Amino acid sequence: MNILGILTQPSAPPPPLLVNYLVVAGGAGGGGQVGGGGGAGGLRSTVTATGGGGSLETALTLSIATNYTVTVGAGGGGGNSSSRGGAGNNSVFSTITSTGGGGGGGGSTNTSGGTGGSGGGGGNNNGDGGGAGLGTANQGFDGGATGSGFPAGGGGAGAVGVNGVSSNNTGRAGGAGVAVSISGSSLNYAGGGGSGSRNDSGSVGEFSGGTGGAGGGGDGGSSGNNGVAATVNTGGGGGGGGYTDVGGNSSSGASGGSGIVILSYPITYTITIGGGLTGSTTTTGGKNVTTITAGTGNVSWS
Repeated sequence: MNILGILTQPSAPPPPLLVNYLVVAGGAGGGGQVGGGGGAGGLRSTVTATGGGGSLETALTLSIATNYTVTVGAGGGGGNSSSRGGAGNNSVFSTITSTGGGGGGGGSTNTSGGTGGSGGGGGNNNGDGGGAGLGTANQGFDGGATGSGFPAGGGGAGAVGVNGVSSNNTGRAGGAGVAVSISGSSLNYAGGGGSGSRNDSGSVGEFSGGTGGAGGGGDGGSSGNNGVAATVNTGGGGGGGGYTDVGGNSSSGASGGSGIVILSYPITYTITIGGGLTGSTTTTGGKNVTTITAGTGNVSWS
């Protein structure tokens, strides 16, 4: 009742600040010289799917006027003519951390793929070959294992990297990523990088590199050529470098793609994106959706 004695309805309380998220870490670089494909960054999500075949995660109930940390992980650098690709960097939102991808194995040193959100593919150049890098449970899959003398694709959030095959000069494909619809449309994230190809007798570029997995994975290098970089803000793994002994052409792996953090929450609330972060907010499906593409800093709501 107000001061005039008229009955009034109490104001409805605001909805809880329930935040759904997609957190994708940086993808790893591909290995050099018949290198394995880089593993994709780990993918954690409360919408549509999560990486590594895991169940959907639970949305976070947060408080207004409180700072929550966000970090968007950078992609790892490609390996040189003999080294494993660099690991991807972790992405973070509040209590949620996605693990950077594992680097693709170096070919001339027969290096195993690195462990990460998704594992790197093993590198191999006429040796016993490197083993598959392991993925992280509920984030991504393992990389592929090498065949005799032939490298493997990097793991993706949605599938294992393709194994190397003996006596097949063509590179092998990276594992597929995962389609997530948090932004209002279904987009693929966190595909593994394809491995490089090997050619012991023909010309540069004669055999193609492996195809990057759907979700931003980079293609492997054709024989004697460098791998292809993964797409930024997908967490894809970089392609491995190819090799041909004609002219001694050894090549480098390519860099992994940076990660991304996407947040969906009731339109009743307004987000503040702090310094150090690059991001923007749109409204779709009756929700506010904030996409953060780079940096480290804090977000808060009012």
